[in-house]
Amino acid sequence: MRIFTFDTTLRDGTQGEAVSFSVDDKLTIATKLDEIGIDYIEGGWPGSNPKDKEFFTRAKELKFQHARMCAFGATRMAKFAVHKDPSVLALVESQTPACSIFGKTWDLHVHRALNITLEENLTLISDTVGFLRSHGREVIYDAEHFFDGYKANPDYALRTLEAAQKAGAQVLCLCDTNGGTLTGELAAIVAVVRERFDGIIGIHPHNDSDVAVANAVAAVEAGCTHVQGCINGYGERCGNANLVSIIANLELKIGHTTIGPDSLKSLTGLAHFVAERANLPLRNDQAYVGHSAFAHKGGVHVSAVLKDSATYEHVQPARIGNHQRVLLSDLSGRGNILYKLKEKGLADRLTEEARRELLERIKHMEYVGYELEAAEGTFELLVREALHPNARFFEVINFEVTTKMTGAKPSTTHAAVNIKARDGVHSASASGHGPVHALDVCLRQCLSTLYPGISDVRLTDYKVRVLEPRKGTAAKVRVLVEWSDHERSWATVGVSDNVIEASWLALLDALKLELMRLTEQDESIDRALADYSWGV
Repeated sequence: MRIFTFDTTLRDGTQGEAVSFSVDDKLTIATKLDEIGIDYIEGGWPGSNPKDKEFFTRAKELKFQHARMCAFGATRMAKFAVHKDPSVLALVESQTPACSIFGKTWDLHVHRALNITLEENLTLISDTVGFLRSHGREVIYDAEHFFDGYKANPDYALRTLEAAQKAGAQVLCLCDTNGGTLTGELAAIVAVVRERFDGIIGIHPHNDSDVAVANAVAAVEAGCTHVQGCINGYGERCGNANLVSIIANLELKIGHTTIGPDSLKSLTGLAHFVAERANLPLRNDQAYVGHSAFAHKGGVHVSAVLKDSATYEHVQPARIGNHQRVLLSDLSGRGNILYKLKEKGLADRLTEEARRELLERIKHMEYVGYELEAAEGTFELLVREALHPNARFFEVINFEVTTKMTGAKPSTTHAAVNIKARDGVHSASASGHGPVHALDVCLRQCLSTLYPGISDVRLTDYKVRVLEPRKGTAAKVRVLVEWSDHERSWATVGVSDNVIEASWLALLDALKLELMRLTEQDESIDRALADYSWGV
């Protein structure tokens, strides 16, 4: 059966503690969600804050291949006519093909939160749904607190769904907003709704009782064909249902179709990518996609798994893009890396020896703290270096950076860089807005004469992750930097116990990668590279 996936990481997920995305983050994540095959992407609430308003303005430029962008909002306020409600008008102005609106289904909320009558609430629902439908929007009606409302007053909770459906809502989504409904009870209530209503019924569970994923799967088995959740289970309080686990369970355990088996192989990469964008560690024990999800340590387990992985693995890890690991040994697999090579059509271009050396290099980098899932630029550079092992554009002789602060005056940063290229030594010094910017300016000055195209690359985002919190300021850090050349974006990563050195390594990778790409377009660079590589 086809089950529609609705991702609310960019809206409900951002309500989780410590989760914060920039507008650029949200645009990049939305693109990834589309690539993997998510059906609906809820980008935010355009009527609630400037960031979401800017997101929807810029999102109009995205060219999705599959997903439908969705704006979120509420039913009109009782004091406004629907065509004058600012929040409802913001939904129309967002110009998204779909809108999701929440309305009250629990009589307690109608009386206490809205302070209106039950009949007035039904009018709010029907007015808002009808207004959005009249503007050509697909409407997904989120029945807020539906299960609490049904348990308190089942007749009224069902009437709210009737009001939405009669007004034109194409999806009736049942929300366990407090996350307090257990699986058996939730499935029984879904079955009642399914029997009474035709059309698409959705489920939106929260994880306050730690059963959100189970509730989503049970709801599908009871008749829901639309599932809402967040990547990695982000969300307010204890989070939303983890859409990664839901997709894997529906596809691999029950046989339903969500994103399809080919896209399923990218699920682990997506989970890591979103975690990096959120600047949060992905839980090692996260089901399906965590680093430890298919890790084996006990002697009995290891012995059995090496004979037949099915002895201690409930699914084949490669099916969701993860890999088997044997701890405290050198037997860890790198199936996901090999899959990416094949996916990009590069595996056949590498000899067996070059492939082995590349995999060993990647394994070592991951061991010392690199994370390549979200740093596709660094991964691409490694592959290109394996294809062209003698390529050398320049060598760094040294660099120096100093930051000075006097009294209450703003700090000043100065850097100096010396590199060796094919025509000799190039030196540059410059001031900048912090050490990374100053080093970036210096390096470009050194390279711009030989490689003018390098000036088009610019830094667009910068994140630092502490890898060893117990070591305090002496901890190793991972720096993830995003770059753009006005046509595409990519991320590179650096690791060191010195944050400036980690940033410098990420900077070098970004510019080396762009030079590698430029050689494919500019024969003069290719010839110069060949001459220089021969001489060093």
